Amino acid sequence: QVQLVESGGGLVQAGGSLRLSCAASGGTFSNYHMGWFRQAPGKEREFVAAISRNGVNTYYADSVKGRFTISRDNAKNTVLLQMNSLKPEDTAGYYCAADFFFRSNWPPLVQSQYDYWGQGTQVTVSS
Repeated sequence: QVQLVESGGGLVQAGGSLRLSCAASGGTFSNYHMGWFRQAPGKEREFVAAISRNGVNTYYADSVKGRFTISRDNAKNTVLLQMNSLKPEDTAGYYCAADFFFRSNWPPLVQSQYDYWGQGTQVTVSS
């Protein structure tokens, strides 16, 4: 059983930056591809970014490519999402998720591929 806890959300002006962190416990972190999803009010949860279990491969949604960077530190059981040039449309709850690599297809773009989810952290971007 893997537990995921996100942090780092908050209120920021458009053009600003935030760094989200997801701390994992209870499993072998390096066995999991990690992803970030987001959900805005009234909308479905959508894929944001993913990173392979060894950190070599990354994948981004077109809407965040060039602005967001996903990274991980397997020694610290942590995955980060650096968000720059934030826009009001980035406002959402952000969730990290873990995908056990053995049963996975890369990149893991859909929610159903993920085995564990965090509770989320809110990001609000004001215009």
